[in-house]
Amino acid sequence: MRETIQNMMESSPYKIILSKAKNSKYRKIQILKKEKNYQVEKYTQKQVFHENISRKEVEEYLMKMLGVYFFQFNAWDTEFEYQLLISKKGKVHLTKKVCEISPKEQIEHNRKKTYLIPEGKMIEPLVDMGIFTKEGKIVRSMYDKYRQINRFVELVDDTIREQSRDSLQIVDFGCGKSYLTFVLYYYFTEVRGMTVSMTGLDLKEDVIEKCDQAAKKYGYKNLHFELGDISKFRKEEQIDMMITLHACDTATDYALYQAILRETGMIFSVPCCQHELNGQIKSEQFAVLLRHGLIKERVAALMTDAIRANLLEACGYKVDLLEFVDFSHTPKNLLIRAKKRGVSQQQKEERLGEVENLVREYHLEPTLYRLLKEEARII
Repeated sequence: MRETIQNMMESSPYKIILSKAKNSKYRKIQILKKEKNYQVEKYTQKQVFHENISRKEVEEYLMKMLGVYFFQFNAWDTEFEYQLLISKKGKVHLTKKVCEISPKEQIEHNRKKTYLIPEGKMIEPLVDMGIFTKEGKIVRSMYDKYRQINRFVELVDDTIREQSRDSLQIVDFGCGKSYLTFVLYYYFTEVRGMTVSMTGLDLKEDVIEKCDQAAKKYGYKNLHFELGDISKFRKEEQIDMMITLHACDTATDYALYQAILRETGMIFSVPCCQHELNGQIKSEQFAVLLRHGLIKERVAALMTDAIRANLLEACGYKVDLLEFVDFSHTPKNLLIRAKKRGVSQQQKEERLGEVENLVREYHLEPTLYRLLKEEARII
């Protein structure tokens, strides 16, 4: 098969599609020729991931994928279409025919994308973060951070556009230095022209003071910061959107609890430091998952967020778990995006039942589960 792939690559195909996936987390992979290299696009059901590789690396990539994870590929050059099929017994069949209708060739490398936070304007928070120059140009070394910020804004904006709203009440629990808080406020008020009242809450007095000073400096009149504990937040007004980025351990649970109590319409949460269940988890039947500290820690973290997602659904939210990289943390994180909408009683009961099965099996007492039980939000 290597010789077949090498011969096909000699014609410099501009598009390759791997399909008929088996045992792969990607449903298909598309490889596009750019100016000098190739761009790999890996598709899951909801996301697409990109990487750039050389022509020689394409050959090795195809050898690695074909016959193991994918059992068909189609490729196009300027004259021919190639189709390679691999049978269950590993037999390779290649056909080559003259293109009658072929996909449009894409030769622009990293086609310029239109971002929601555009380059070219002097946006003070981005200047202070070191993302933009005072002329509104992206600092070259900070381009990845610029893309990450825009990705978060896109995730929020997708949810906002599903609703016809011209005003928002937003709370950011555990706001920290509020990098994304300032960017969101700018986007909603300056780009979308919405009326926004936004509050950031944190336990660190010096952080709150600096954030308040920055809001005044930027002229963000309806952006305020308060010193306080999430678990004791008792403001009565309705919250349209709750944000919590890296609220440590059970602080995320208290933030989600506060949002659920107020029937907050939109929730965006990036949990971190999920230690609680790691100290509780026990199981004789599934001891294989708990024997090694590193595996136990990861299992406990995944269980924590799976339980949170299910409890949100049990309280009437539609939940998406998305991969997310934020401005101040380079490792990949999990983003919980929840929208209040009609969820059937059967689905609520199923999701709660799944949590209760997990809690019993692993002897768990998750904070969010306990809080909702005490408030009789789940029965």
